[in-house]
Amino acid sequence: MAKKKSDAPICSIDYAFRRIGGKYKARILWYIYNENNLLRYGELMKMVQNITSKMLTQTLRELEADQLINRKVYPVVPPKVEYSLTETGLELIPFIDHLGAWGVEQMKKESLK
Repeated sequence: MAKKKSDAPICSIDYAFRRIGGKYKARILWYIYNENNLLRYGELMKMVQNITSKMLTQTLRELEADQLINRKVYPVVPPKVEYSLTETGLELIPFIDHLGAWGVEQMKKESLK
C-alpha cells in the first residue's frame, strides 16, 4: 500500500493561502474589519454576495479554527452570534488592503484594453 502524501504546507505561501485562500475568506475578514470589527451572521450573509448559508457557516468555522476570527454567542432567542477579528486576523488587513489596491489597478488596465 502506498503512503499517503502529507497534508502539511509545502511552504509559507502555501500555509498562508490555506488560511485565507478561497472565494470568501479574505472578503469576510475585510467586511468584519470595515464594520468596526463586529458583524452578525445575518449581516455577513447580506454582504457576501453569492454565498449560501451552508458555505458561510463552513467558512466562518474555518476562520475561527484558524484563529482569525472570534465567535461570540449570546444566550437569547432568537440566537445572536457576533464575529470579530482576532489580533492575528487584524494583522492580515494591510495585506488584504494591498491586494485590493492591486486588483483595482488590474481592473483599470483590463478596462482600457
